[in-house]
Amino acid sequence: MPPVPPLLSADDLAALGDDVVVLDASTHLTTSSDGVPYTVHPHRDEFLAEHVPGARFADLASELSDPTGRFAFTLPSPEAFAAAATALGIADDSHVVVYSNTGAAWATRVWWLLRVFGHDRVSVLDGGLRAWREAGHPVETGESAPPGAVTFTPRFRPELVAHTDEVSALATAGGTVVCALDPATFRGESEVSPYSRRGRIPGSSNLPGSTLVDRATGRLLDRDTLAEELRESGLVDGERAVTYCGGGIAATLPAFAAYLVSGAEVAVYDGSLSEWTADPDLPVAVG
Repeated sequence: MPPVPPLLSADDLAALGDDVVVLDASTHLTTSSDGVPYTVHPHRDEFLAEHVPGARFADLASELSDPTGRFAFTLPSPEAFAAAATALGIADDSHVVVYSNTGAAWATRVWWLLRVFGHDRVSVLDGGLRAWREAGHPVETGESAPPGAVTFTPRFRPELVAHTDEVSALATAGGTVVCALDPATFRGESEVSPYSRRGRIPGSSNLPGSTLVDRATGRLLDRDTLAEELRESGLVDGERAVTYCGGGIAATLPAFAAYLVSGAEVAVYDGSLSEWTADPDLPVAVG
């Protein structure tokens, strides 16, 4: 079966017709006070009001995460993910296209999840629903028709997931560990922080995921510009590289961009700062 492109334009998606599974992963986070975990708001109601025809809502907060996990968005077990993928109508041979109306990282998180569990036939819709509408394509409301019976076979790929011990060793040894959060959070200077302690993983560098997206359109920057940004952070040089953020969402955006421009396989630290800062034995750096 031929590979699918990681990134699709709205016109590309329209040309695929019905031979695709489209997912809306729109989610929003609210931070209330220092040290208090953020509140997760899946945009299901917004999905029901307007979405790409035939799309289904992918609830990252519950259906595509481990509900028993200590932190939000914890990677589910292969069996749990397979059940969720099946419920969304994803078969082993499905071409999945994911978008988000609340930032590209929610779509790239689903892209990463599918690839972690062995499903490479997944693309991200560049610019999300806004780009779809601006290209003149129709939208629909309400729930989409339920999927037919399908089978999703999980094939876990541990090399795409980084854990605390590896991240600590890699950062200590001067390896490539990149934080995808904004500079103020990276420095420990944000107005409000939802993490147990302020700061970053010592030895890590900063490449905010937001800098990889055109703010005016919500689309990723052109590939040459992406490659330059990623190369400066060491994410496309062929060595082992790990990205992190607060809870493994924003970190998937530079990982996706690296794969897009060079085919590099960048691992994501799933627990990220939520896990790291909760362990008092692990150091943090500020400033």
